[in-house]
Amino acid sequence: MWSFWIYCTNASYYCLMKHLFFILLLVASGAAAQAQTQQPTSAAPATTKQPIELKAGRMQAQAKPAANRPDAPPQFPGGAQGLNTFFQQNLKYPEAASVKQVSGNVVMTFTVEADGHLTNPTVLQPLSPECDTEALRVLGQMPAWKPATRKGQPIATQVRLPIPFGNSENLKVEQGKPKFE
Repeated sequence: MWSFWIYCTNASYYCLMKHLFFILLLVASGAAAQAQTQQPTSAAPATTKQPIELKAGRMQAQAKPAANRPDAPPQFPGGAQGLNTFFQQNLKYPEAASVKQVSGNVVMTFTVEADGHLTNPTVLQPLSPECDTEALRVLGQMPAWKPATRKGQPIATQVRLPIPFGNSENLKVEQGKPKFE
């Protein structure tokens, strides 16, 4: 091997540079491989999965459903129309929001437990402090839902629900199209 080096250095400067480049490439690739196998010492920020937003009429049967995906979504008693009626009867447009002419949706997440009651209400997208407080109050008054089912068994499911605030004609819950008409 040394004779090859001697021959190369005597033969041309180009050959020497080629071998130096090759050696540097080997060292760099070895360092990169070692860096990939070492565990990071600082905690990298974990990416959080966003909950799946279940919308009426948009769930489809899957050939190989995920282990945690329900066969049937949770449902408010009376469906989307019942939820719309519930909001119209119980949702009070806050006076401070009315003065500021605030309108829009407070997006809430909560868990419909296997027995149908709601837990862990959280404001995901706030609108105003007054509207956020009212949305939490109304969620606390909701009756038990029909829980999601997986293979015929009720399961807990996280739901993302927009709660509308504004003039009374805007108070409508989004409805999906029926699958079978």
